[in-house]
Amino acid sequence: MKLGCVILNYRDADRVLGLVSQICGYSTLSDIILVDNASGDGSFEKLEEAAGCLEKVHVIQAAKNGGYGAGNNLGIRYGAEQRGDTHVVIANPDVEFSEDCLKKLVQVFAHHPDVAAAAASIEDARLGCWRNGWPLRGFVGELLSMGPVSRRLFRCFLEYPDSRFCGRKAAFVDALHGSMLMVDAEKFLECGGYDEGLFLYQEEAVLGWRLKTGGYRSVLLLNCSYRHEHSASIGKAFQGQMERQRLREKSVLYYMKEYLFINLVQEAIAKLWFGVIRLEIRAANGFMMLKGVFCKE
Repeated sequence: MKLGCVILNYRDADRVLGLVSQICGYSTLSDIILVDNASGDGSFEKLEEAAGCLEKVHVIQAAKNGGYGAGNNLGIRYGAEQRGDTHVVIANPDVEFSEDCLKKLVQVFAHHPDVAAAAASIEDARLGCWRNGWPLRGFVGELLSMGPVSRRLFRCFLEYPDSRFCGRKAAFVDALHGSMLMVDAEKFLECGGYDEGLFLYQEEAVLGWRLKTGGYRSVLLLNCSYRHEHSASIGKAFQGQMERQRLREKSVLYYMKEYLFINLVQEAIAKLWFGVIRLEIRAANGFMMLKGVFCKE
């Protein structure tokens, strides 16, 4: 097994280099591949200059910003084809993980030949510790999981039951959070990797669907975790909440059409539901603004 790490950059070079400085000394990693997603802000040159002092770090640049999936696909192909990596860690710039965590993930692949992806649990600075593995959902489940209120009301129907995880060191799941996971490069590419028709959001469901359809499994480790600064990288690229919401809607609708094979009636229902969610977001934002005014008074 030869393990590489792919870190995708979009106008976030300082954070990327911070992660590189943390993991560069990990003997478990054979190489670190930095993919600049056509930032156009000098990031590529900054990463290239820093990499010149570090033997195991390689920097490549995408011809255009094709989104999260396209950028990571580029890095994984480079790692597999040019560096001989058999397995790859896909890491967002806004995560922190230990070498011990990597070693435990490596052991999953060593003991389970049918596993194509594995991840550790998440420790989030804002959301706390949570299990980042979930089942693939149907049309109704995808809609309910999007709503700020509905995903809380129907959580028991949208997530795995606690009994699936209690007392276990690991569990098989359908989908894994994309902020940090390890993949078998050959299996990943054989199944098509990330769908480059998506720019951002919904990549986890698509990858889970592709791996499961290809006959492979995904594992969530419960005995180790990594830290994630929730939405730090995404928030830097897309600062408006409503801008991110519209992008999420576009990705969900794409997933529903391409993988859930919805009809025109279901598409119309989905678009109505998106409108309801936008109203919820505006109402919540308005409430927070009023709360801030009264608190000042």
